[in-house]
Amino acid sequence: MNIATVLQAVTTLLWIGVIGLVVLAVIRAARGAKIRAMVIPALVLAGVAVLLTVLSAGLIFIQPEQRGVVISAISPKGYRDQPLDPGLHWIVPFFENVREYPISRQTYTMSITPNEGQVVGDDSITARTSDGQQVLVDSSVIYAIDPSKVVTVHIDWQDRYTSDLVRPVSRGAIRDAISQYGVQEVYSTQRDEMTQVISTELSKKLAENGLILVDFVLRNITFSPEYAASVEQKQIAEQQAQQARFIVEQRKQEAEQARQVAQGQADAVVINAKGAADARLIQAEAESKALDLIASSLTKSSDLLQYTYVTRLGPNVQVMLVPSNSPYLFPLPQMSTPEPGSAPSVESFIPTPMPTPEPTDTP
Repeated sequence: MNIATVLQAVTTLLWIGVIGLVVLAVIRAARGAKIRAMVIPALVLAGVAVLLTVLSAGLIFIQPEQRGVVISAISPKGYRDQPLDPGLHWIVPFFENVREYPISRQTYTMSITPNEGQVVGDDSITARTSDGQQVLVDSSVIYAIDPSKVVTVHIDWQDRYTSDLVRPVSRGAIRDAISQYGVQEVYSTQRDEMTQVISTELSKKLAENGLILVDFVLRNITFSPEYAASVEQKQIAEQQAQQARFIVEQRKQEAEQARQVAQGQADAVVINAKGAADARLIQAEAESKALDLIASSLTKSSDLLQYTYVTRLGPNVQVMLVPSNSPYLFPLPQMSTPEPGSAPSVESFIPTPMPTPEPTDTP
């Protein structure tokens, strides 16, 4: 509460008191009572009320978020050139009055949703794109009165600047901007650029009329049912195509994985075969060396072959039959009969020659 408001309240109470004294004096006079004692207090109270009335009429307090335009009957123009800044000011009582205007930010919303904007019902902007498609645009304009141009706003628009300036200028700028773009550009690729075009044009128009554009918000764009259905079908087709590409890629990965597995198996077979071949080669080399050693040994000792043959006979072989006309296998001396359970010696295989019978005389 500021001092001007307090002064006006006190002045009102004083006038109520003056009126009360006057009514009481009239009632007492009608009854024949003396009213002389009430006249002086009533006059004094009335004088103070008049003084405070004049004073309160000349004092005006401007809030920080406001500016005041002084309408003056004593000025040749009918108004003061400079607006009143925040604080307490003095004006000529009864010859000047003040119109207050807010300089704080204000928002004007145009929406397709009822009761969401300043206008009840569908207040969206109907516009057509460059390719003839109809769209509905929801938007909000955030603006403020230029403090230095409050007087101009009062002269040109008074309190009609919202309905007669912000609303039509915004709708016109939106329609002009959308008409420069195709429908796909409006909702996708060029939306930011289109918003910037609208903001630039709107800022210029409002500045010419004493308003400042703080921000322009493109809230929503609604398409016709037919185009919305076509966009939905296109999106479904794109999703299906994307899914098909994903499946193809998955099949490629599976084929590559199978190829790598087959390659690994083939490499394993080659490695195993190479290992087996190397092992066989090593074995063959070992056998070759062994044969060389055997051949070398045979050249040094001719009996080694017979000895090897004997060592490889079964342990239970005690007698060997050979043809009568065959030479003895081993030119060794006679060997004794081996003990049971022991291996036969080489000599046991040499046959003992039978004695030749002596001739007898026959009578």
